[in-house]
Amino acid sequence: MAAPAVRGFPSIKAIRTYVVDGVGSGGDYHNVKGGHWLIDTPISTPMSRWENYRASRTSWGINVLGSFCVEIEGSDGTVGFATGFGGPPACWLVHQHFERFLIGADPRDTNHLFEQMYRAAMFYGRKGLPIAVISVIDLAIWDLLGKVRNEPVYKLIGGATRERLDFYCTGPEPTAAKAMGFWGAKVPLPYCPEEGHKGLKKNVEFLRKHRESVGPDFPIMVDCYMSLNVPYTIEIATACLDLNINWWEECLSPDDTDGFAQIKRAHPQLKFTTGEHEYSRYGFRKLIEGRNLDIIQPDVMWLGGMTELLKVAAMAAAYDIPVVPHASGPYSYHFVVSQTNCPFQEYLANSADGKSVLPVFGDLFLDEPIPVEGYLNVSQLDKPGFGLTLNPAARLIPAQYLLTPNPERPLGQSAVEKPADAKPAEAAEAAVEKKAEEHTSLVNGLAQGIKELTTA
Repeated sequence: MAAPAVRGFPSIKAIRTYVVDGVGSGGDYHNVKGGHWLIDTPISTPMSRWENYRASRTSWGINVLGSFCVEIEGSDGTVGFATGFGGPPACWLVHQHFERFLIGADPRDTNHLFEQMYRAAMFYGRKGLPIAVISVIDLAIWDLLGKVRNEPVYKLIGGATRERLDFYCTGPEPTAAKAMGFWGAKVPLPYCPEEGHKGLKKNVEFLRKHRESVGPDFPIMVDCYMSLNVPYTIEIATACLDLNINWWEECLSPDDTDGFAQIKRAHPQLKFTTGEHEYSRYGFRKLIEGRNLDIIQPDVMWLGGMTELLKVAAMAAAYDIPVVPHASGPYSYHFVVSQTNCPFQEYLANSADGKSVLPVFGDLFLDEPIPVEGYLNVSQLDKPGFGLTLNPAARLIPAQYLLTPNPERPLGQSAVEKPADAKPAEAAEAAVEKKAEEHTSLVNGLAQGIKELTTA
């Protein structure tokens, strides 16, 4: 008797990209309204050494790229969708470079597709924006796979390892995090080494104030956002020994891997973490093998997507190093619940004052799950793919309007279109067209510049 034939599987038919218009929606965490704690409170950054870039993180361009989205359609009409950061340059890279490896491909071949895109971009990529773009493509593919198979992504990558997911909260007020039910709070360090002894003293006073506000046992973590150096880290950690800081995060430049060995040697009893701004399994290999870090914190929307994060997690598991992803909302939730070496997850406070729980991606989706009382039941993730329904009112500008001077026709149905039986809102369409016209000349020049750079 002949063996039963393997059922057919849809191939990738089309890829569409969009820029998210405005602020507060999508995958660029920092593209928020003025006055938001994340951009307009004192936070030590690599740019804080210059006084005129200390008042606001937007002053030096942390939100300059903005959010973008990738939509991948299968030959059966199923659509996968994901968001990240990168704006128009990200859309340009998708269509001018990475699309060639995807059209007609089997979306189940995630390792193969990642490897081709990664290696094709190696001469100008390896880290940063090109890998972040690949990450969003990869997430859209996983969303497509889940929808075709009618299963949540976490079931595709190993299944559940627990019934609930616990969170700590990153925000400006540990008292608010405690009141909202989170098990711990992470605060940004306000002052940088260039602000001298006075700044160091103010940092210690800042952390002491928060410790006193929540009591001796509530966990407090400190995010240093790549802004310190080895001597300063050792000095401030020493000054705060009595404050019971749970961990010190991203103290050094991502490239100073030897520095992490020095601070760990100086304070072996303390916990140090990093990884938010590291990319690919190659970038994490040295961090993991050095065994100087107590937790690694990759961002699934940046390091290479779910496909690469699974490799990094397996590597870390062999060294008994926990993996706690940086933010990324439901993309991270599906990963964490499937892994035995991922004990909890970060929630990045998205409200302007950091004192309430809002969807990580703003109003981009209708049904983004959020932690309540500091946790999320895994059953809330039991929807196909990543379980996110695009908001029909999402402010998406199709990339064809940005990357083509006079687009003759759309590249398939737009994600911002209403269902077939509903008429599009004329005012919304007019607004999109107007905004697209404003962007066109600027982005065409940018696209040409990128093309000249990558073909030089």
